[in-house]
Amino acid sequence: MAQAATTPLSDALSDPVQMGWMQGFPPPPDKRITQPDSNFFSFPKLRWSVCHIRELVPTAQVSRGLGAPTPLPYALDESIDALTFTPLNSTSTMTWQDALAANYTDGVLILHQGRIVYEKYRGCLDETGQHAAMSMTKSLTGLLAEILVAEGRLNDNARVSSLVPELQGSAFADATVRQVMDMTTSLAYSENYADPNADIWTYSAAANPLPKPAGYTGPNGYFEYLQTVHKADQHGQQFGYKTVNTDTLGWILSKVTEKDVATLLSERIWQRMGAEQDAYMTVDGIGTPFAGGGLSAGLRDLGRIGLLMLQEGSINGTRLFPDTVVERIRAGANKQHFAQAGYKTLEGGSYRSMWWVLHNPNGAFAARGVHGQTIYIDPTAEMVIVRLASYPSAKNASIDPTSLPAYQAVADYLMKAEQTP
Repeated sequence: MAQAATTPLSDALSDPVQMGWMQGFPPPPDKRITQPDSNFFSFPKLRWSVCHIRELVPTAQVSRGLGAPTPLPYALDESIDALTFTPLNSTSTMTWQDALAANYTDGVLILHQGRIVYEKYRGCLDETGQHAAMSMTKSLTGLLAEILVAEGRLNDNARVSSLVPELQGSAFADATVRQVMDMTTSLAYSENYADPNADIWTYSAAANPLPKPAGYTGPNGYFEYLQTVHKADQHGQQFGYKTVNTDTLGWILSKVTEKDVATLLSERIWQRMGAEQDAYMTVDGIGTPFAGGGLSAGLRDLGRIGLLMLQEGSINGTRLFPDTVVERIRAGANKQHFAQAGYKTLEGGSYRSMWWVLHNPNGAFAARGVHGQTIYIDPTAEMVIVRLASYPSAKNASIDPTSLPAYQAVADYLMKAEQTP
């Protein structure tokens, strides 16, 4: 009985339509998900919230501009549903279709050689909607930084304090931009969401855009909080995944370009890649976009991001940034530094410019976010997979066993089909 009480509802039973969240005019009191309730991101409410972030907190637009979108061509292959694979640490096989439910998938897109071969919407998401990208936002912030490095506008060997003097007294002062980009800073900062006393909750309180409670004396906003982070040890010795690095990088980008991250993402990527929807980013109480996890976007537009990375900076016949940008990301970083972090499902991998590099035979790399968000790019198979989800557990280690082998199975299938006359 105790085990049953802790087992989350299944994909089908926790479907937001099935649950009746926010349905009716007005919704019944027990079916409302609103602010200032603090539990809108708890399971199963999060299965509705991931598609409705801008209804819960303030956001900044990532404009696609005024031009017509560039359509993606289709060559749908329904046989992908029946593909089988063996999950990690298992002897039983699973089909691709079964994995969608196992992973609480809200939307999935597969591109092969620039064409959409698979597209499904589930849960809270349809083709007109936008879904929280979570920490995939980090990869876009890292991409913007790498673009500026390639253009000679940002020196990744520069000390952070030389670009952001406000951080002179913080842990970031003597870190290099590259150490921030690759998260090899050494910070006295805990991002353990399971620990109610972890620093992440102080950070979240500072970032909360709603009015601060009476008696609150902490920092206001991302940038004020970053100035309070202390150094733990020498920088550059090991990888440590901490979101504050990305918001520090966002501050660096803003100093270099005199534009916030949402505007920069719009001007450098969204307005130029043929996007069909605006995206948006959550902001703190003074309007600073959340560079570490605030993006929400449409499934196909995230597919365009993957295609842009697969094609090394070009899309729709237009070059958006130098091919060396993707080459540097794909090369990865120090594997020994990464190994010390203990990511068992990503052994042999590394982290470069806020992208996860698998270093597998296909040269795959990915943007990843909590609760199952992924843009998975396989250059050998000429494949991009975007998976948006609302998995009950935040950690991707829980979902990788039924995800990573599934992606490889699709890659193998597409390469084999390509060779079949």
